[in-house]
Amino acid sequence: MSFPTINPIALSIGPIHIHWYGIAYCIGILCGYQLAKQCVKKVQFPINLSDFASTIAIGIIIGGRLGYVLFYEPLYYAEHLIEIFALWKGGMSFHGGALGAFIATILTCKKHGLSSHKGLDILALCATPGLCFGRIANFINGELYGRITSAPWGMVFPNGGPLLRHPSQLYEAFFEGIILFIILAIIFQKYYAQGRIFSVFVIGYGMIRFVLEFTREPDAQLGLLTLQLSMGQYLSIGMIALGVLWTYARNKQFIH
Repeated sequence: MSFPTINPIALSIGPIHIHWYGIAYCIGILCGYQLAKQCVKKVQFPINLSDFASTIAIGIIIGGRLGYVLFYEPLYYAEHLIEIFALWKGGMSFHGGALGAFIATILTCKKHGLSSHKGLDILALCATPGLCFGRIANFINGELYGRITSAPWGMVFPNGGPLLRHPSQLYEAFFEGIILFIILAIIFQKYYAQGRIFSVFVIGYGMIRFVLEFTREPDAQLGLLTLQLSMGQYLSIGMIALGVLWTYARNKQFIH
């Protein structure tokens, strides 16, 4: 199957180019924001939503960038420190961004005397549209493609050589974005308890990402690491461990 020819630039107005990548992220953010408006009412979380979202966005950007620098190319950036700030050149880590959003949410809740569990629940549920549309954007750009496959739905990616590869970006959009959202939405509507959404998201995402990494091409600069696992899989293991520990601490009421 051939990779569909999609121009990464959706619209050009003179020297201004609007990329599908940016549009996808804007849609994800808008969907997440609309979800958050409903969530804060249901769980009675009295906060200025615009300020809350802005703080989380800053946490995502800082965490995502530092995560990429530390996890994926530490030696390069140790020699090119100024390029750490060159965000326009790309290089963001989901796991780093998730950690940044986690820290931003905790600090915001503490500042306003609100439940960290409720804040993290809202964050988790509202992150799923962004995950879905972000992976679709990766697919449109022909980046983060999968490993070589003989499956009939394999695709020849423009930058992936002549062999068929898994469209792993679409797998991630479906499972990390749509399926995880459905699971969290059902829990939110029928089985909600403070902190439960966040726990299910962290553990669920970690498990899904760990499995799907077997279909995704490892980062070229790292390849496969010990036990033939990718960096993404090791970070996902850490994410699962965090989710389990957080759930245990929540149930024992060590954290509020």
